[in-house]
Amino acid sequence: MNTLQNNLHTIQNQIQTASQNYQRRNVHLLAVSKRHPATAIRELYDLGQHHFGESYLQEALIKIAELEDLACHWHFIGPIQSNKTQQIAQHFAWVHSVDRLKIAQRLNQQRPTALPPLNVCLQVNISQEASKSGLSPTELPELANAVRKLPNIRLRGLMAIPAPQKEFAQQRAEFRKLAQIQQQLIHQGHPLDTLSMGMSNDLEAAIAEGATLVRIGTALFGQRQT
Repeated sequence: MNTLQNNLHTIQNQIQTASQNYQRRNVHLLAVSKRHPATAIRELYDLGQHHFGESYLQEALIKIAELEDLACHWHFIGPIQSNKTQQIAQHFAWVHSVDRLKIAQRLNQQRPTALPPLNVCLQVNISQEASKSGLSPTELPELANAVRKLPNIRLRGLMAIPAPQKEFAQQRAEFRKLAQIQQQLIHQGHPLDTLSMGMSNDLEAAIAEGATLVRIGTALFGQRQT
């Protein structure tokens, strides 16, 4: 068993164990492949991992073209500039980082009609960090209502990157905020089924609080290439 295969099995076991310990279902791995080569993605695909997350559009487009023979599900997870929305709408199945109505409207307008609706998560700045993207929890209901009306977009849930916490209880507390906000939106009538939260260092805490997609890069691929 090589390193990549061993890492994948380790993470899958961690997800399974946490899911059992906290009675969670339908937790899926998103392999964050940014700054990693297409050869590694192909190897993981052959091992059964088909969902991959990218943050840098030009890098992603090269890999998408190189791997067009594979049925990969591509997730865009980085900040979105207006001039990048057309290519994101054309080449990705998921976008995790929508935090402005303008971006959502452009993705909706530029989504090819031959493709199914674009799956979208709204990014929430759950720790209120000035250095991070995302909207505040108070801004969320208005944006969710507007995005849900766009015909070429399917609002699936929320995404967050909380401030790093060393203590497990603190990690859970941050993720709990996002889970509670999602429940409020569900009670308001939004049929949300996705919580994109948790990375290599806080996977267990995220699953404990209801994550359905955990975004794992370093623990899976190793250190990023420059």
